[in-house]
Amino acid sequence: MDPNAFKDFSKEMADFITNYLENIRDRRVLPNVEPGYMKPLLPNEAPQTPEKWQDIMGDLEKIIMPGVTHWHSPRFHAYFPTAQSYPAIVADMLSGAIACIGFTWIASPACTELEVIMLDWLGKMLDLPKEFLACSGGKGGGVIQGTASEATLVALLGAKVKKIQEIKEQHPSWTDNDILGKLVAYGSCQAHSSVERAGLLGGVKFHLLDVDGKFRVRGETLAEAIREDKEKGLIPFYAVATLGTTCSCAFDCLDEMGIIANREGVWLHVDAAYAGSAFICPEFRYLMKGIEKADSFNFNPHKWMLVNFDCSAMWLKDPTYIVNAFNVDPLYLKHDMQGSAPDYRHWQIPLGRRFRALKLWFVLRLYGVENLQAYIRNHIAQAHEFESMVQADSRFEIVAEVIMGLVCFRLKASNDVNEALLKKINGAGYIHLVPSKINDTYFLRLAICSRFSESKDIQNSWREIKLRADEVLAEQSTSK
Repeated sequence: MDPNAFKDFSKEMADFITNYLENIRDRRVLPNVEPGYMKPLLPNEAPQTPEKWQDIMGDLEKIIMPGVTHWHSPRFHAYFPTAQSYPAIVADMLSGAIACIGFTWIASPACTELEVIMLDWLGKMLDLPKEFLACSGGKGGGVIQGTASEATLVALLGAKVKKIQEIKEQHPSWTDNDILGKLVAYGSCQAHSSVERAGLLGGVKFHLLDVDGKFRVRGETLAEAIREDKEKGLIPFYAVATLGTTCSCAFDCLDEMGIIANREGVWLHVDAAYAGSAFICPEFRYLMKGIEKADSFNFNPHKWMLVNFDCSAMWLKDPTYIVNAFNVDPLYLKHDMQGSAPDYRHWQIPLGRRFRALKLWFVLRLYGVENLQAYIRNHIAQAHEFESMVQADSRFEIVAEVIMGLVCFRLKASNDVNEALLKKINGAGYIHLVPSKINDTYFLRLAICSRFSESKDIQNSWREIKLRADEVLAEQSTSK
C-alpha cells in the first residue's frame, strides 16, 4: 500500500474514532438486530481485486455499527466496565505497527523490559508487598496476561506443579496420576465462572464455598472445607480469594483466608479483576488487607483504569513453579541472555504476546496517578448517587452494600416482576443492564462503566428505570 494513502486512511480513521466516541450518547446503546443480520449485507466471498477505502468507510455505518453494543456509552451499565482512552488507543496503534511477538527477551528486548518496569510501577501504585515486585531483588515479579481468567488458570497450574513436587518428596512411590486424583481447590460460590472453569481445565476437583451475609468467604469456612477434604484423603492445594465478585462486588475476607492457606500449605491466589483498580486509591486498600499472605495477585487495568483490552496484570511471589509448569525449551527459542531477564513465554499459556506494556506506559504518563485516582473516585461517587435515588423510592431496595461502582437493586416484588422490568429496560434500548441472582433472589445490576459518564447520565438512567417500573407495575395491577 502507498504510504501516502496510508496517512490519509489513518487520519480519516482517527477522525471517525474521535467522532464516534465524542458523540456516543447519540447512539442506541443496545443494537436492535436479529442473529444473522449481517449475512445478507455482505457478499458470499472475499473480493478478488482491491476495493475503495471510501466504500469500506461507508460500510462501517451501514453494516458494522447497527450490530455494535456501545460499551463506552454513559448509558451502558452492564457487566463491569471495559476501559478505554485515547492514550491507550494510540499505544495499541504503535503496538500494531511494531508487531513484535515478545515471547523471549531477545525476540524484542524493549517489549520484555518495559513490561517488567510497568508492572513494578503499577504494583507500587497499589502498594503491593515488595515480594511481588521485580525491583525488590527477590524472585517476585509481574506479567501481563490476556485476562483474569488466564491468570486464575496459570496460578492453578503453578500451584498444581508445586503441590505434586511436595507430595512426591513425602511419598516417592506415588505417581502423578495418584496425586492428581486427590487434588482439590477452593473458591467462593460467588466467584466468577472462570474460577471454577480453571479447575475443569486443570483437571482437578474444585469446591465452591458458602458465603456469609455480606456474600464473603470467611476463613473458618475455608478451614472447615479443608478439614473435611483431608479427612476424605484429598489434598488441598489452591484457593482463590475474590476481591469484588461479579454478582455483587463482594470482598472475601482475604486476611482470614490467608492465615488458613498459609497454615495448610495452600497456594492463595487473589482475583481482583474489577475492583483492583480502586486500590490505587489509599482509602480502598483496607479491602486487600492480608495481601502479604497471597502467592499471586491479579487485576485488570483493562476494566477500570483506562487501558484498552487486553491488559490483565498478574504478580507472583515466586514464578518458579509457573515456569516449571510451562517450560518447553526447543533450540529455536533459546538465546544467550537466558536467565538475565524473564522469558514471558514461561509465565503464560500462549507462546505469542503483543507489546501490551506500551498501553500502560502511555496511560500512566499521559494521565498520571492523581488523575487516575480521580477517575475511580468519580465513578464510585456516581454509584452512590444512584444508590441514594434508589433508596429514596420506596418501591425499590438495595440488595448488596455499595462499595465500588456497582449498585445491585430490585423492585420489592417477585423475581418475575423484576425479570419483566429488565426485559422492558433492555427492550427499550435506552440503557443496558444485566441481572444476577443470589440465594434465589433475582436483582438488577447497574455498573458505572463509561469514562464519559456524568451525574446527568446517572439521573437519566434512573428516570428510564422508573419509567419502565411504572409500566411493569401498572401491567401487574391490571392483570390482578
